[in-house]
Amino acid sequence: MSETPFRNQELTRRQLLQTAAVLGAAGAAGLGLQAEAAAAVRGGKTAPLSAEEMAAVDAALGKKGKAVDAEALYTTPLPRNDLKMSIKGVPVPIPFGFGGWVSLKKMQDGKSTMLMSDCVLLQEEVNPVISAAQAHGLEVVALHNHFFYEEPRIFFMHLMGMGSPADLARAFAAAIAPSKLLPANQPPAGPPPARTGRDIFDLPALDRIVGHTGAVNGPTYKYTVGRPDLTVISMGAVMTPAIGLNSWAAFAGTPDTAHVAGDMAMLPAEVNPVIHALRQHNLEVVAVHNHMIDDNPRIIFLHYYGTGPATALAQGFRAALDQLGRRGGGRQRQRREDG
Repeated sequence: MSETPFRNQELTRRQLLQTAAVLGAAGAAGLGLQAEAAAAVRGGKTAPLSAEEMAAVDAALGKKGKAVDAEALYTTPLPRNDLKMSIKGVPVPIPFGFGGWVSLKKMQDGKSTMLMSDCVLLQEEVNPVISAAQAHGLEVVALHNHFFYEEPRIFFMHLMGMGSPADLARAFAAAIAPSKLLPANQPPAGPPPARTGRDIFDLPALDRIVGHTGAVNGPTYKYTVGRPDLTVISMGAVMTPAIGLNSWAAFAGTPDTAHVAGDMAMLPAEVNPVIHALRQHNLEVVAVHNHMIDDNPRIIFLHYYGTGPATALAQGFRAALDQLGRRGGGRQRQRREDG
């Protein structure tokens, strides 16, 4: 693969597709082409990766991913099993928030594919990965913290690219090769925990508070909540929960002395109402930043952290969720009916 032409061609194509998406969303009266483009974007219907394309991604990354059929994308989790993490001196499990991922999805034109990732990196790995990503035609679109007080110090880097699934996966593997994030650089996963999140927490009680059902991952319990009220376009593709457009909350610890960490996906007008809701529930605001650089509408992400009884932490997450969809054109999210 010729790296510099790959970057230049795809960047030009990305800019053109972004412009087309913005024009289509405008829906100017009498412009049939724009109306047709807007309808296609709103529908969000794209073909999934083929079996051959998914196999090529697996081969490049050295790990089997997972198809998310409802979102027509392919995603590969990238946990940092090499790390022993603690916050304020208290050990926390890797699924609490120290797992990266990479997802691929076809664009609206059905021809090209976009890649988005969240890379979990030690601070000394950050700039070698930046250099490798740029050398292989990928764009660095965000770099930030998700936590305070963690040891060792961790940073999170978002990469994006456009091209064929095989080329993108090879470029991404080369980009993260200077770090331990690459599956080939990871040690084998350890033994399963003696107790899982299902054994530790009262899941029905938490679900009633949050209004959603979470997922158990080792000793943690995690909620992932999308933005079905919004159609967000980036790099010519519709953003969905499994490619990063979501708010989440992960619980670890014990019911009485729990940790919560999470992220909120917000329109700009929702940022300070969410901050107010979190602080009212004694949750710490850790970071406010972007994850994408060409998203339309603009999405801001906020990371938070807290400790206390699990039910109280869940109430804080629910209060933050209640601020989404009230401002800036979003639709108010409805709670799941209990019972």
